[in-house]
Amino acid sequence: MSKSFEDYLNTPDNSMMYDTQDIEENKPWAILSYIAVLWILPLFVNGGCSKFGRFHANQGFILFLLEIACSIACALLGWIPLVGWIIKTVLGLAVTILMVIGIVNAATGKAKELPFIGGLMHVFE
Repeated sequence: MSKSFEDYLNTPDNSMMYDTQDIEENKPWAILSYIAVLWILPLFVNGGCSKFGRFHANQGFILFLLEIACSIACALLGWIPLVGWIIKTVLGLAVTILMVIGIVNAATGKAKELPFIGGLMHVFE
């Protein structure tokens, strides 16, 4: 069975698995986890005991790995005149959109996986 594009965007909301107090206390750290290497912050705050913070740190880590892969791809293919520019633009836009989705989810107290790449989190748990 093939998935449609909407199926990839509609990821399950696991927010009910997390304590509401944990969510409220760790929202700022969860938000920061989507900005480059700051995904590591929720792991150090409160001794890394926040399940909500750890969820978003894992999502931020996967996004960070994607950013590194995109940077490498852009460095390798960026020298091609038109194709390189298109690749840089598309990859940069995709990473930015995923970052915004993650920040919005964290700010609203939701524990939703990022579209397309969020399922990779289970590899690192």
